[in-house]
Amino acid sequence: MKKHSLFIPEHVTDNIYSITPFLLAAGGYRGVIFDLDNTVAPYERLRPDEATMNYFAALAKAGIQTALVSNNRRERIELFNEKLGVFTVADAQKPSPHGVRRCIEAFGLPSENVLFVGDQIFTDCLAAHRAGIDCYLVKPIKSKETIFFRLKRALEKPFLSVYRRRKIKSKGCN
Repeated sequence: MKKHSLFIPEHVTDNIYSITPFLLAAGGYRGVIFDLDNTVAPYERLRPDEATMNYFAALAKAGIQTALVSNNRRERIELFNEKLGVFTVADAQKPSPHGVRRCIEAFGLPSENVLFVGDQIFTDCLAAHRAGIDCYLVKPIKSKETIFFRLKRALEKPFLSVYRRRKIKSKGCN
């Protein structure tokens, strides 16, 4: 799929749980790479809760491979992954596509069958598109109140506006 913009996600939704195995299968996705912090779990949650465990189990049962990619340190992602047992990449340096590409290789799938799910346009969406895969943007689990994050969220708004206009336009063509 040709990307129109590195900064415009293909899909936007409230949270990971709305990205069901059925929805993934319908889109032709057989592998999903998740950002960890503020996408799968809040920063302070050290281990997956029951809902997260059930969600990843449902994906596995449906034959969908999963991985976690994070800019956070190795200890953080390994502790969180102890019970999930999925492929991980820590210190990914997103928006570099390197960590995303490592996951695609680990899956052994063509890139068109892999999806990235994250909460930030300038790291997650950009890393996914630079690696040649689609991106699902979710709302951040918790908003960070630092000036840096407030500025980053403000800078994302025009790209989300373009996404919404494209969705409205494509629905009108059906």
